[in-house]
Amino acid sequence: MKNLLILFIVFNCFGISAQTTATEYFNQGNTKADLKDYYGAISDYTKAIEINPDFVYAYNSRGISKQYLKDYYGAISDYAKAIEIDPMYVDLYSNRGFAKNKLKDYYGAIADFTKAIKLEPNLWYLYHNRGISKSRSKDYYGAISDYTKAIEIDFNNALVYNSRGVAKRGLKDYYGAISDYSKAIEINPNYTDAYYNRGFAKSLLGNKDACKDYKKASSLGDKEALKELRYYCK
Repeated sequence: MKNLLILFIVFNCFGISAQTTATEYFNQGNTKADLKDYYGAISDYTKAIEINPDFVYAYNSRGISKQYLKDYYGAISDYAKAIEIDPMYVDLYSNRGFAKNKLKDYYGAIADFTKAIKLEPNLWYLYHNRGISKSRSKDYYGAISDYTKAIEIDFNNALVYNSRGVAKRGLKDYYGAISDYSKAIEINPNYTDAYYNRGFAKSLLGNKDACKDYKKASSLGDKEALKELRYYCK
């Protein structure tokens, strides 16, 4: 009996040590990811997973690093594995939706964002990201609905106003788009994309005031705005 007790303690200590080592690799991976050493981060996350195959956070973080390297299929695989382990982890669905968006699997992305929203209905970025997927699949009304919901949650978000403006432009509601771009600029006076988008919407209406927006966007470093200045604002 005494020998069995000693054996149990030895095995239990090994288990604690292994878990600590997995955590150490995970933390090393996070440090490397912060330094944009994504290959190094992936290597560390992989070692953590080898030690602890159910390490959900390691799968998620490895997936994020793969996304930065544009390995979207690899990222989706990691998120899917993590979802098998913890199907209630909201970020996994959100991150997988983002990767699917990059692969132009917009309906797959919408499904993932919808699942995330069911789990956590009060995060503005989930509605925003689903709106992007809907907009890219040309469901502009659905996109506007999602962006509006995101604004209800976070009314001071320039990004969402800009995105809703893009969707309104898709419906040829140029005045509505200009209104949203203007609100985005009010919130963030140095929002380059909002100036460019507002200028573009104005140019579609034949409004030469677009040149002011192109000029501002150009001064903030937007090369496309500079092209429009030379072409439209002669």
